[in-house]
Amino acid sequence: MITILIVILSVLTSVAAFRREELFYKLDLSPARIVHQKEYYRIVTHAFLHADYFHLGINMLVLYSFGRYVEQIFSQLESAGLIFSGPFFYILLYVIGIVLASVSTISRNRNNESYGAVGASGAVSAIVFSYIFFAPLEKIYFYMVLPIPGILFGVLYLIYSSYMSRRKSDNINHSAHFWGAVVGFVFPILLEPSLFMVFLDKLFP
Repeated sequence: MITILIVILSVLTSVAAFRREELFYKLDLSPARIVHQKEYYRIVTHAFLHADYFHLGINMLVLYSFGRYVEQIFSQLESAGLIFSGPFFYILLYVIGIVLASVSTISRNRNNESYGAVGASGAVSAIVFSYIFFAPLEKIYFYMVLPIPGILFGVLYLIYSSYMSRRKSDNINHSAHFWGAVVGFVFPILLEPSLFMVFLDKLFP
């Protein structure tokens, strides 16, 4: 249910920004404005905006596909008494994914007044990697074609994101992808360290 609400909120905000350009620039990730004008809200609001309908569609499709599973797992952890609220920690994972995935971007571009970024990719990466943590051998479609184990997909994703972040050869924020993924994998362990043994048991059944 929370996943669906996030999708709806993201769609409504993005479509509104498509129609009102001033809203887009009011809410995007502008490191210079965050650092020098203290518009800290942008750290979160940019994740509910997208560059175009294709960008919006891809992010929301991935979020919907993986988020429902992760949300269900968090509810199971609540039922098992490992956490006090599945919905709370699911939302916390999403928000932390947004924030921490933005840190390196803000630091790197804090004096670049022309830089702006939008998209939920960091938070979505966090959700995908939490899925991988709980189901490391389940198949994920690489480039939507080749089914490979989630853990292998995760390793390739991190290598690719790190490489592309250093190259800076396109307009995609690969740094946000990388750090969002790290957040998603580490978050369950921080919630309950014993879950790492569950991960190993599923990785080496």
